[in-house]
Order: sequence, then structure tokens, then C-alpha cells
Amino acid sequence: MPTLGFLKKKRTKESTGSKDLDSPTSPTLNSPIAPSLSKTTTGSSLSKTPTAAESQAASKNSQASSTLSKQADSMNPYPQHAYATPQASPEPYQQASHNVPSIQNLIHPANSQSSRPSYQSQNSKSANGGVAPQQQPAQAAPPQVRVTKGKYTLTDFQIQRTLGTGSFGRVHLVQSKHNQRFYAVKVLKKAQVVKMKQVEHTNDERRMLQQVKHPFLITLWGTFQDSKNLYMVMDFVEGGELFSLLRKSQRFPNPVAKFYAAEVTLALDYLHQQNIIYRDLKPENLLLDRHGHLKITDFGFAKEVPDITWTLCGTPDYLAPEVVASKGYNKSVDWWSLGILIFEMLCGFTPFWDGGSPMKIYENILKGRVKYPPYIHPDAQDLLQKLITPDLTKRLGNLHGGSKDVMNHPWFAEVTWERLQKKDIDAPYVPPVRAGVGDASQFDKYPEETEAYGQTGDDPHGGLFPDF
Repeated sequence: MPTLGFLKKKRTKESTGSKDLDSPTSPTLNSPIAPSLSKTTTGSSLSKTPTAAESQAASKNSQASSTLSKQADSMNPYPQHAYATPQASPEPYQQASHNVPSIQNLIHPANSQSSRPSYQSQNSKSANGGVAPQQQPAQAAPPQVRVTKGKYTLTDFQIQRTLGTGSFGRVHLVQSKHNQRFYAVKVLKKAQVVKMKQVEHTNDERRMLQQVKHPFLITLWGTFQDSKNLYMVMDFVEGGELFSLLRKSQRFPNPVAKFYAAEVTLALDYLHQQNIIYRDLKPENLLLDRHGHLKITDFGFAKEVPDITWTLCGTPDYLAPEVVASKGYNKSVDWWSLGILIFEMLCGFTPFWDGGSPMKIYENILKGRVKYPPYIHPDAQDLLQKLITPDLTKRLGNLHGGSKDVMNHPWFAEVTWERLQKKDIDAPYVPPVRAGVGDASQFDKYPEETEAYGQTGDDPHGGLFPDF
């Protein structure tokens, strides 16, 4: 499983905003269904290193083609069963084509190893990028910030098991003692956060998560701290990572990739309207709720940027050339990453991957040559060429029409954006999980934490995290 760099937990609850009744400290409700939680171990690796040179690119396993198809170009779902955990390293796309199991036939998860590590350098400012709303649902006015400070304590929860681990800490599945619902609690060791120079990013993550409210973004319910650790209470998203499903199915049929790409597009458009750049888009950070819809998790690299920023951070395979070249960049880097994500979903590997060496990947990104396999739909290839372009005057999402240009592209022609935002379109794959009972079957098992939480005493780092 991918290491949990910045463990992010969020709720996978079906509705769009958070309601007080769903809060972990709310009394038990009549409805037995708990918010679906997202595995707190997805997302960038817990051990995000401070410099690009230190980061190692974990290889990704790509196999090729699944068949989820019949209605080959529709947004309709394709029934599926189980899915597996990620494997490690992609193979050439020529191998990816026939005689591979369809997503529907994937029944038993095959454990394997996880994804690419995220990393970052210091030096940051803000970033912007043009994104205008389009024929999509009316976007929310300025978000209401949820007051979470001091809302919960460790005694409000019963820890069930570990969902993921990383160098900063781990993510636990927990059950509220008040409403019996299940949540994901990300625990970060203060000493490690300070040592890895992640204080600013950790505080940014909390602030960004507190600010956002969208059906395809994870929800932060509250935070608290003790003398040793920081705690972030998020939704438990039961279906696991899209990365695992992609590795098991080898690659997605055109309509399946389109479905997930469309949900990500709506989420990015929303974030950009709040002047937030996400900066770590990849399948490992996309969780599936119990109905098969996406939740973007891990906001460790998200940043509010009204204009431009210079921080080198993200995952090597997904970095835009302007980031690799240490130039100032804006929100358009998220649209480049969307292109890489679509390519990986359609092909099973990323376009610049090269044996897992970050430096080789960076060279390939700067060269900018992309080889498109013949099985990619012509409309998809056209969109990819307009997203994976170093020329910012031609990159969709960064032009006058903003996100509207992406959503109006012919590849998305049959997408009804308003219905999709309401989750009124069935997902192509429904994870085999039991809803509301803390089913963590889609997550790997880890040895449990031996250090006791809730310690009191000396807290040399407490002043660094005033909002927790």
C-alpha cells in the first residue's frame, strides 16, 4: 500500500456538506448508516521528503486492459466486484491489451505495494491559475469555515484498527462513542512533522480542509492534539483507493476513465474557485465511497494561492514542467496533472515514467514527448494533448474559459455536469463493502501502534500548531 505521507482522512458520506448530526460527538441517529470513511492512508506518502532529490519514485505496476464496456462511450456504470491493492511498477503499454480480466471479474484482492512517494521542497509562495465555472452546477459562494478547534478529544473515540502508516504517523479507523459512526483519524507525530519541515504544510492542510465543502472532497470533522501528536478526524471512505482498482484492472475502458476524470474536474474547478491549488493529484489520493464515487483526500500539498507560487512539491510522475524547472506556477499545474491522471487510467502507466528514477522522469517531463498508444480514443488523445502541454498559452484550464474549456471538450460531450455533481449518475464500479459497519476490507492490515496516545507533559512543539 502506498505509504501515508500526510495521512488525510475524510468522510465519504454521501451528502455534500457536513451536518452537525453527522459530527462524531452527535447522539446516535435513527439511521444505522454511518458516513462512509476514507482510508486515511491514501494520498501522498506520509514521508514526504523536503527535497525532490531525496524523494524516490515508487514504481507502479501497470497491466493492461480491462473490459468494462458494453456502452462504450456512456457514463453509465458497469457492475463490478472486489478490487485489489496496488502493485508496484508499470510495464510497457504494448503488453496492456487483451486477455486481461475485466473489472467485473476481479474478486480477490492481491496485496502489493504502493504508489509513488510525494515530496516537496521549501520556498513557497502562492499560486493561481485561471479557472472559470462552466455549464456545471452553480458553485458555492464563499465557503463557511467550520469551527473545529477543541471540538473532540481522544476519549470520544474507540480505535478499531490501523488503515495506513507513514513516517509522520498513521491513520486509524475509529468509532464514535456518541453516535456509533465510523471515522478515520489521522495521527501525526509532532516531532516528525517538525523534523521533516512539514509544519507549514500541516497547518495549511488543516486550514484547507476546514474551508472546503464539496461532494468529491473529503471532509474534516475536527482536530485536536496532545503533547506528542496531532489528530485529524475525517470521514472513513470505505471503498479504498482508485489506485488499487486501477492496478488490479490494469487499465480502464474509455467511459470508466471519463467518469472518474469528470468527478475530479468538478472538484478541481471548485478548489480553484476558492483559489486553492491541490498539487498532488494521483490515483492514490482518490478514494472510492461505498457507492463508487470519488473523494479526493490528502491535502498536505494544497495551498491557497491568489497568483503564483514556487514550491517544488508533488509526485514526480505528475509534476508539470514549470514545477520541475523551478519556475513560478499557478493553478494550471492541476490541469496538467489531470491529463497525467487520465493518461494513467487509460493506459495503466504514466507518460513520463522511466524505471522509477525521479531524475529520469524529470528529464522526460522537460523533453515533453508523449507517445500515445493506438487504443486511446481520438477525443481522449486530443484532450490529453491540450492538457499535457508545456505551453501555458495552450493548456486547457489555463485559458480564458478556465475549467469551462476542459468541461466543454468533446471527450466530455455526454457528461451531464449538474447530474454528476449531485451523484445522480451511477458509478462504473461499486466497492464490495458493507455500509456503516466499519468495513475496512479494502485496506491492507498493519501492525498496530504500541505508543500510547493522549500523553501529557512537555510539549516543545505545541506552539507550532495553534489551530489544532
